[in-house]
Amino acid sequence: MAGPPAIEAIDGRLLVSGPVTLSQVQMLLDQSRLVFTATDLRVDLSGVSEADSSAVALMLEWKRQASSRGASIRFENLTESLKTLIGLYDVGDLLPVA
Repeated sequence: MAGPPAIEAIDGRLLVSGPVTLSQVQMLLDQSRLVFTATDLRVDLSGVSEADSSAVALMLEWKRQASSRGASIRFENLTESLKTLIGLYDVGDLLPVA
């Protein structure tokens, strides 16, 4: 079983790890407010162990927050489940994915 979700700054990236599900999304949102301080955010999602539709909503919220403060955000290393969810909800054009 995966541990609690976390966001760590590693090599200029913000690594998201653990589950990104409805029961965990508020914890990640709270963490992001503390660590998403750069003007060029690179969010590495390779450590996501589980995702549901709230993960997509969280990514959209992170994009909205970054835009509102004039920062750029890019999502990298998406897991297959995240790619599937983004396709299912047809929001690929709204999310900057590298």
